This record gives sequence, C-alpha cells and structure tokens, in this order.
Amino acid sequence: MSQFDNVAVVKKANVYFDGKCVSHTVILADGTRKSVGVILPAKLVFNTGAPEIMELIDGSCTVKLAGESEARAYKGGESFNVPGDSSFEIDVSDTVHYVCHFG
Repeated sequence: MSQFDNVAVVKKANVYFDGKCVSHTVILADGTRKSVGVILPAKLVFNTGAPEIMELIDGSCTVKLAGESEARAYKGGESFNVPGDSSFEIDVSDTVHYVCHFG
C-alpha cells in the first residue's frame, strides 16, 4: 500500500533528537494510530510503550533490539518488530522513510 486513504493527520509534527527524526501522527477511520516519518543519518535509541512494527519505505539502517547482541541491517521494503516497553538502537546510513504501526 503506497498511501492511506480517509485519515486524520495531527498537524503538529513529532520532532525528536534535535530534528534527526520527524514524524506525523495519522489516525485511520477505524481509530488505528500510525506515525509516518523520516530519520536522518544518525545513531539513535528509541524507547517503546506499545509494541511497534517499523516498516521501512526507503533508506537503510542497522537495528539492535534491546537484549540482542547483534545489530541487523534493514532497507526499504523491509520491516522489524519491537516489543512493548522496550527499546531499539538504530544507526541510519541512508535517510529512512518509515511507517510505524502501533499495537
């Protein structure tokens, strides 16, 4: 799917890490919440509340989930799952465009 139809978009952007990650919250007709954003080249650590699926639309990075010893490479067209109440370290080498699916 290349687009979301019939959605509400929160106007104010979510800006993290001094602008290295910027996203917008999208609310689907059924109430499902997602964020759509960009992560610029950087090494960052994100904490999660709810479980997340990070769908990479474009770009490349390595990701190390909390408790894992090895990072894994991802690129556009791939995704990774992050447990709730956890964290992940992402090292972006080529600007990542993503959709974060919550829950």
